[in-house]
Amino acid sequence: MLEESVVYQDILQKGVQQGLQQGLQQGVQQGLRQGREQGEKSLVLRQLERLLGKLPTRTRKQIEKLGLEQLEALGEALVEFKSERDLTNWLKQNALGR
Repeated sequence: MLEESVVYQDILQKGVQQGLQQGLQQGVQQGLRQGREQGEKSLVLRQLERLLGKLPTRTRKQIEKLGLEQLEALGEALVEFKSERDLTNWLKQNALGR
């Protein structure tokens, strides 16, 4: 009986709409973050290869595992790199646990 009432149906509909809105918002935010991370990764790899030449596969894989904050930090640090050793040292110091 309760499930057939207008008040119950109204509350249920509002709850469903609110849940859909929250889910959609979370999905959009997650998609934006993933897109931003992928863009940052691509940019950092291009900059590094322009600066240092073709990177070893192992080094590329390490960079591809970095999160957004680490990629941003690497993007800032790479302007001071003089050799691949600088990149290797940065990765050892900043990419632990990834």
